[in-house]
Amino acid sequence: MNSHIEVTQNVLLIPARFLGQVEYSYSTSAQGQAPGPMFWICWLGVMILMIAACWKIYTKAGQPGWACIIPIYNLYIWCKIVGRPAWWIILMLIPFVNFIVGIVLCIDLAKSFGKGVGFGIGLLLLGIIFFPILGFGSAQYLGPTAGSLTPSTAPQAA
Repeated sequence: MNSHIEVTQNVLLIPARFLGQVEYSYSTSAQGQAPGPMFWICWLGVMILMIAACWKIYTKAGQPGWACIIPIYNLYIWCKIVGRPAWWIILMLIPFVNFIVGIVLCIDLAKSFGKGVGFGIGLLLLGIIFFPILGFGSAQYLGPTAGSLTPSTAPQAA
């Protein structure tokens, strides 16, 4: 019985001790160091560009531009721009569901400005390029495409 325990310890436990013994060379690695000033300058530039682009998109849609910098309120205005109900904000707070809702909102935003589904996917995957194109480009807001904010006035069959 003791031989089985010794074999188990030798096979399972001794190799596991070596897994935690990794030697790092701190002289050639940036691990554990804060990002340098060049990173922060580039990050600030990108953030200013994205805020300005979203501000222009919101103003083109007839909404207040400052709404893009308020965390939850910007989702409410985005849903309002594309014609989705306000309760979609709750869907954006659910993990994994928010990915699907984000895809739908990007595609609806593109359609609201007269662009296609491909442009909506571009908004999703390359937002740093496509949001400024939408905001600073010649695209005009056509209205909410996901649905009407008012009840339908279509004649109903009796």
